[in-house]
Amino acid sequence: MAPVEHDALAVREQLFHERVRECIICALLFASLYILCHFIITHFKKQTDFAAVHDDEDAAVNRIALGMCTFTLAVALGAVLLLPFSIISNEVLLSFPHNYYIQWLNGSLIHGLWNLVFLFSNMSLVFLMPFAYFFTESEGFAGSKKGIMARVYETSVVLLLLTLLVLGMVWVASAIVGNNAASRQSLYDLWEYYLPYLYSCISLFGVLLLLLCTPFGLSTMFTVTGKLLVKPRLLEDLDEQLSCTRFEEAAVSPSVSPPAGKTSCWLNLNVGLLREQLLAIQSKRRKLERRHRASPWQRNLGYPLAMLGLLALTGISVLIVCFHVLELLLDDAAMPRGIQDAPLGQVSFSIFGTFGAALQVVLIFYLMLSSVVGFYSSPLFTRLLPERQDTPLTKIIGNCVSLLVLSSALPVFSRTLGITRFDLLGDFGRFNWLGNFYIVFLYNMGFAALTTLCLVKKVTWAVQEELLRAFGLHKLPLPVPRSRPLGERC
Repeated sequence: MAPVEHDALAVREQLFHERVRECIICALLFASLYILCHFIITHFKKQTDFAAVHDDEDAAVNRIALGMCTFTLAVALGAVLLLPFSIISNEVLLSFPHNYYIQWLNGSLIHGLWNLVFLFSNMSLVFLMPFAYFFTESEGFAGSKKGIMARVYETSVVLLLLTLLVLGMVWVASAIVGNNAASRQSLYDLWEYYLPYLYSCISLFGVLLLLLCTPFGLSTMFTVTGKLLVKPRLLEDLDEQLSCTRFEEAAVSPSVSPPAGKTSCWLNLNVGLLREQLLAIQSKRRKLERRHRASPWQRNLGYPLAMLGLLALTGISVLIVCFHVLELLLDDAAMPRGIQDAPLGQVSFSIFGTFGAALQVVLIFYLMLSSVVGFYSSPLFTRLLPERQDTPLTKIIGNCVSLLVLSSALPVFSRTLGITRFDLLGDFGRFNWLGNFYIVFLYNMGFAALTTLCLVKKVTWAVQEELLRAFGLHKLPLPVPRSRPLGERC
């Protein structure tokens, strides 16, 4: 064999081994996420929906739909980890450029992961989740033989009709937006135009949902932290308050449940009102006992550190976005863009090096957590909040779709706000609205304004409440305005 042919064969063999290695790594990563999501959904699912006591067919259908939900949730979790994994991989390659044991961590693997997440996100949103919902609601066509296949046929027909309806709406919207010969010619290309345009609309909706949920979630996290941790109280005697609360409970308890053979002399006694009062006193007593059992370190150090951490992360996020707004006005390179190659291990994506990259990862996870908290705390979506061992399958499907929409928009959300400098890989950078300066600029301004408003409002009210409690002013009666007589003139 000639040396040239031998070298070409060695190159092809190396490319083959690299591709096999990437497939194995992607399969192991997704299998790990799938197993984790299976345990999460099992923790929340309603067990009676999957028991084959009443109907084996319904139980089998629910198990198939549950597998699709697990797949979708795994894709959502992979979308959340996509950008942090890419940033960490770049820093690792910068720190150990010639290490033999991390040669598998390269740009080809990262680019493949981005493409797989994009593909699976489209497949889950367009096909799997609608199929799972219609599959659980189907019963088969009238007159056909009952069974799982009859449900599959009905679900396929309904999904086909829904696909035609959605594609028709996308065709009309595309023709209205781009009214020229080139755009009308591209309408007939399903794969290159329809699906990216449809996913671009879904990503825009997800990014807008993140914009609305994240500031609300930041405000909610301050409230939740205050409820979970023990607050320090100034000028306050816990022993005295606990004794007074126990005396109140001992005084109200006999009236709610009197001893046998003894009846109350008050005939018009409202037992229901007393029972509510007793429950409120018991709740207050438990909170005081928890605070009394807490150590001084936990009471005086845990809560301030947690609140300072939340305040610091929120403030840093707002400062980064404000700086990014200035960059948008001065430099076109600050606009989010997509690239087809990932030059990993060449330069850090933060001016502060490894520390800045770690801060970017923390901020991405923090903003995602805030958006999820804000999503489930909002009045529109609070009904979707899952319950332990009591969540029906339709609610699980709704949660998986919502989390996938939020998580798949997270890379675009982070890059649009300037949280990271890592450019969007693959089809994530093909969204039409990313090149619109006005949309990106107004989005950054909206995030900075909403987050600052929620932060100032929450911190100001919290400080005011603590000062009132410290000086005992919260016990003072509120002034009642005197009503004007009917005949009195203004």
